[in-house]
Amino acid sequence: MTADVTLCLADFEGHWTVQRRITDHRAGSTGWFEGTARFQPDGEALIYSETGLLHLPGQPAFRAERRYLWANNGSLLQVSFDDGRPFHSFDPANPDATHWCDPDTYAVRYDFAEWPVWHSTWDVSGPRKAYQMVTTYTRTPS
Repeated sequence: MTADVTLCLADFEGHWTVQRRITDHRAGSTGWFEGTARFQPDGEALIYSETGLLHLPGQPAFRAERRYLWANNGSLLQVSFDDGRPFHSFDPANPDATHWCDPDTYAVRYDFAEWPVWHSTWDVSGPRKAYQMVTTYTRTPS
């Protein structure tokens, strides 16, 4: 689903609470992540920094983090890994994308229907992978 508003890169700037459910279809287990994300300006792009605690079945919780670079690419939003390699791009009005990482496929669907609360759903499949990650982002005061 998409939002009734038109989103651009600048709309993501700021602080977000992150809640993620990770369902491992092969293991039949569910983990979760709780943390924060920040979209911080870097020239004409935004650096996405996420940090929090990852809870996996049978393991103590541990600190996890990730970083991406979000930028405009025409009418698309381009998401790159923190080292600059392309990850995926999407049109906020049609927010589906895929990333092929041999031999695995990562398919994402962004949902902005409840903006400024938004969601991403990643379905990951491959010879040794079969899981889904559903993330909810809620804007927090800076």
